[in-house]
Amino acid sequence: MQTLTTVAAVIAAYLIGSLSFAVIVSRAMGLNDPRSYGSGNPGATNVLRSGNKTAAILTLLLDALKGYVPVLLVLLFGARFGLQEGTVALVGLAAFVGHLWPVFFRFKGGKGVATAAGVLLAFNPWLGAATLLTWVIIAAFFRYSSLAALVSAVFAPVYQLLIWDGGAIAAAIVAMSLLLIWRHLPNIQKLIAGTESKLGSKKPAPPAAAATAHKPKKHPPKHHHGAKP
Repeated sequence: MQTLTTVAAVIAAYLIGSLSFAVIVSRAMGLNDPRSYGSGNPGATNVLRSGNKTAAILTLLLDALKGYVPVLLVLLFGARFGLQEGTVALVGLAAFVGHLWPVFFRFKGGKGVATAAGVLLAFNPWLGAATLLTWVIIAAFFRYSSLAALVSAVFAPVYQLLIWDGGAIAAAIVAMSLLLIWRHLPNIQKLIAGTESKLGSKKPAPPAAAATAHKPKKHPPKHHHGAKP
């Protein structure tokens, strides 16, 4: 019975994680699909490139909540079903994996930064706060969301192992960090090349709009006054 409950909890967490709120929020607010501009990543940072800060904030919060809520539910109610730390770790990892490979969106998801933050906050609020503070400091100094995410991914398991302890939770954090770094490999290449987009940069104009913007204007023919008919 305990094994079945664990499996059910993990599947439920994965399905919740599969809700791509960048796409859902953008559709609800009448915005372009975030997979069609900027980095093409369905995440809060790319939604911000649309110029709509409200949509970006909603995406960020909802993506974090879908990592936070499944773990919190197991922590609150799992004991009565015999669920222990191992299930808590698996549920957090499943929600994160759901964001990376969402079953509802053809397994093409985001990079998992906000969802990982939600999972960490549920695992340990102090760990989550320390990791978020690391992200904020790096983002504020360098203005690169990807760099902030990479540094945070490195430090999260370090914080856990140095300040708290190992075990299943630590293993899940290491797994999430490695996956997050792997998902950011294209960003690492752009950072090295100096072509990575900074926070707040908007999406480029669509080709049609750009062509219109650069199309030379037609001027009316000039009339020469005083010319004889």
